Amino acid sequence: MTEPTPSPKAGDQPLPPVLERALERFLTSMTQDKGLSANTIDAYRRDLLRYLQTLVNQEIESLEEVRHEHISHLLHLLSDAGLSPSTIARNLTSIKRFHQFLLLQSALQHDPTDSLEAPKLERKLPDFLTIGEIERLMEVPELSEPRGLRDRAILELLYATGLRVSELISLARRALLLDSSLVRVIGKTQHGRLVPIGRQAIFYVERYLRDGRTHLARPDSDETVFLNSRGGPLSRMSIWKIISTAGEKAGLEKDVSPHTLRHSFATHLLEGGANLRIVQELLGHTDISTTQIYTHIDSQQLREVHEKYHPRG
Repeated sequence: MTEPTPSPKAGDQPLPPVLERALERFLTSMTQDKGLSANTIDAYRRDLLRYLQTLVNQEIESLEEVRHEHISHLLHLLSDAGLSPSTIARNLTSIKRFHQFLLLQSALQHDPTDSLEAPKLERKLPDFLTIGEIERLMEVPELSEPRGLRDRAILELLYATGLRVSELISLARRALLLDSSLVRVIGKTQHGRLVPIGRQAIFYVERYLRDGRTHLARPDSDETVFLNSRGGPLSRMSIWKIISTAGEKAGLEKDVSPHTLRHSFATHLLEGGANLRIVQELLGHTDISTTQIYTHIDSQQLREVHEKYHPRG
């Protein structure tokens, strides 16, 4: 779920123009030079508005005045507010990148974040579904009505391609290269990638476009593939609700989300023998260390491999 932009609280001082200008320069650079997505830019804006407001409340008017203890104060506030270690780490990353940008622009002479470390994080593996659970999930939507056709197409497409929910909701009809069994995807960094799509997913996507979308679309509907009942694009939360509800109706004991299907996609490819670099490309990861969280072989598989291949297994 997207976090709301921090609202001014009683006692908050207005941001000095010099801080507002520094923030806008940074966000503009991240958009134009780095090509980051709107969601990523929004996250930077939220984190840095919170940071700058905390500085102003500590009577800091210039970023040259900032020392590491001022930033530590914010991190303690976030912890006291009950934010997770991963959220606190993300805030610190945003602050570090902001100061590094200003150093490169010669707008600052020192970096107060140098000695600060992010909180230790446990690297938690997301849930994934077994093939049997995937099949139960796919059977939930009612195919006799347009929304059921849409929901089945969403489930099939997410599992077949490993798309992020943000990529799914922005998918346009021209991106479906179904004759070539491909989907053109614009990812987090606005760089496109081509992802293969299997026969079964193609069947249900085509069926939705033919028999479902035509009933959901309105004269003013755009080219977005997946529409709500009013003919507009589905939101992130709508997709989450569709998938979590399907998981409940399928009787699955796990919490099922769009990321569960993305993780299942990667897991089943790797279990089938796919190369990690190929999975990295399909997922749109820029760093292979991000993909490595998807590799998990249970103890039974390890025993089977050992017995099969080790000379004394």
